[in-house]
Amino acid sequence: MTQPIRWGILGTGKIAKAFATALRDTPDAKLVAVASRTVDSATKFGQEFGAERSHGSYQALADDPNVDVIYIGTPHPMHYENALMCLNGGKAVLVEKAFTMNRRQAEEIIALARAKKLFVMEALWTRFMPAVVEAKRILDSGEIGKPANVTADFGFTAPYDTGSRLFAPELGGGALLDLGIYPLSMASFFLGPVSGVTALAEMTETGVDMQTVFTLKHEGGTVSSCSCSLRSRTPTELTISGTKGFIRLHDRFHNADALTVTLVDGSSRSERTLHLPKSGNGYTHEAQEVGRCLRAGLIESPVMTHEQTLSIMGTLDAIRQQIGLRYPADR
Repeated sequence: MTQPIRWGILGTGKIAKAFATALRDTPDAKLVAVASRTVDSATKFGQEFGAERSHGSYQALADDPNVDVIYIGTPHPMHYENALMCLNGGKAVLVEKAFTMNRRQAEEIIALARAKKLFVMEALWTRFMPAVVEAKRILDSGEIGKPANVTADFGFTAPYDTGSRLFAPELGGGALLDLGIYPLSMASFFLGPVSGVTALAEMTETGVDMQTVFTLKHEGGTVSSCSCSLRSRTPTELTISGTKGFIRLHDRFHNADALTVTLVDGSSRSERTLHLPKSGNGYTHEAQEVGRCLRAGLIESPVMTHEQTLSIMGTLDAIRQQIGLRYPADR
């Protein structure tokens, strides 16, 4: 594939606009089509971001022969249906996190992608940020010693509103799927697959979680402590600790431009800060990874593998079972 990667965007909401903005900063990528449930919405979006074609239905985008890959930026509960539609249309797919509402849905999407030999990846943009990539390199180098634990939090204050998507179970509301997936994914990225989880939550009257805390046991014997909240503005930091020191991604770790490495040897302590700016608004890095994989003929990214997505969705299912968080898709 020598021509620019031809992108379609399914959905015209806030996250779709952020991704469309990022494509402008992505080498060898071109937004060629967009789809909404109405022609007017698609046309407005297409004009704003320079798409060649604007479709008034999602199916029309899935069937568009001049699209290589489709970014799905609809609300969580729509990802399953949208992804299957696009794969059946012969398109590679990048699905916004959370990938699906449960592991069962994720398994079906990945099985179809593998059967059709089409690329599919969960759009967990944080994994591809330069600061996170460098943190993983430092960890793997052994500089902070043998890794032992991760602590991570993500919280902002959202006024309780039963009419808001954040608190609507039918729209996949709650802190866990919107925010908790970041600490969970990062803990899994740095420490490996989860073998056990314990969770507690404060629930809302609508049945979704206002805030959740969970501890994880990883297959290698390490542990992590994670939290997410719609009630409070938390530090939103991530710390990876080892036997010789720790790596810290500071405020807004999911979108960090810097990290600090601290080494401790008895009474001696050294610290350095590395600045690793992201490209554009940050989403371009995951778009570049998709382009790299498509050009290499891969059906999954080695950075965000199918098995990792399935493992994360399974852990989310386990957390939800413990805190009593159920969605219509579970029935």
